[in-house]
Amino acid sequence: MAPQTAIGVLSLQGDFAEHVTALCRTGVSPIEVRRADHLEQTDGLIIPGGESTAMAGLMDSYDLRKPLIDYAQMGKPVWGTCAGLILLADKIIEGRPMPLGLMELAVTRNGYGRQVDSFETDLIFEGVLGGPFHAIFIRAPRVHQVGKGVEVLSRTQDQSIAAVRKGSLLGTAFHPELTNDLRIHQYFVSMVEAVTK
Repeated sequence: MAPQTAIGVLSLQGDFAEHVTALCRTGVSPIEVRRADHLEQTDGLIIPGGESTAMAGLMDSYDLRKPLIDYAQMGKPVWGTCAGLILLADKIIEGRPMPLGLMELAVTRNGYGRQVDSFETDLIFEGVLGGPFHAIFIRAPRVHQVGKGVEVLSRTQDQSIAAVRKGSLLGTAFHPELTNDLRIHQYFVSMVEAVTK
């Protein structure tokens, strides 16, 4: 019998618990990642939504920045949601926090406005079947530019970029973990399984 897929959730700050719950519902083993050695137990990693500046500071405090970069550069799948997408980028328009620089993206933090400007909308997500995905945007980043090889998987009705992928890296500006719809988590699980077979 093949070993069960293990997916880590960076659990320093933000809504990591919601991702852990969603992963349990998909049938994979979630591992809360707080130290570099936790990464060694995982086949893929989710960087959750939260406060990108606080999360980046904690990554540095826990000496996780280089291990996270090395992890992604080894080809291990990494999915960033909201703040996680900001940290995957190589350019943040405001200049801080320092991102991981893993994906050729230029992003703005809180690109749609403050908390009161949060919104929900239905999205078509390429590669996810079953009709539109109801997406929740909370102080979401706005992607202004994508680099070579970065595929846009979803856009809002005003054509703002909602989801991107480059190889084993996935980014969503919204929060799939705050819904009961597991399809994007299952999409990421499939990405992880594709490189662990």
